Formats: sequence, structure tokens, C-alpha cells
Amino acid sequence: MALTREFRETVYNRAQRDGAFRKALLTEAVNAYLDGDDITGKAVLQEVINATVGFEQLAADLRKPSKSLHRMLGPRGNPNTANFFAILRALQKRVGVRLTVRAA
Repeated sequence: MALTREFRETVYNRAQRDGAFRKALLTEAVNAYLDGDDITGKAVLQEVINATVGFEQLAADLRKPSKSLHRMLGPRGNPNTANFFAILRALQKRVGVRLTVRAA
């Protein structure tokens, strides 16, 4: 599902002014992955990156080319475990949240 420019701008603007929204976005991305919906997880993770740190800065933080990050999180991308958790660690710092997993 392609997201419209207007939707992306709305998400960006809300994330800029609302810390709870940024945390909820990151949580939603991780929950989608945990539920086995990696397509939604990657899409929401892209929105979190765009609305917080941006791909260029995240790439610099991780010492990886931004093109690689875009490919990893693209529709056919498949980040390995190390890259996925490196992205999550960096985003947790930027968003100001510490995600934990609890058994239900």
C-alpha cells in the first residue's frame, strides 16, 4: 500500500510536535514485526525514521550508506538481525523510549 504525500506530511508534522506519537509509531512498527507483518513493520519504521532522525543522519549514526538503509526497509528489503536491531537501538535513543518484550 503506497502512502500519499499528504499522509506522510501529516505523520511528520505530528511526530515533530508530539513525543507520545513518536513513541507510539516506533512501538507500532515493532509490534507489526512481532506479529509477523514485516511489510507494515517496514513501512511504519520508514515513517518513524523520516519523522525523527531522517535516513541520512541514521546512516551516519550506523556508519552505513543511506541507500542500504532504504533498500533494507523497502518493499522487497530484508534487513538482517544485526541491522534491524542497530536501527532499533538508534531510533530508541532518538525517540526517547526503551522498548521491552514481555510474554503474554
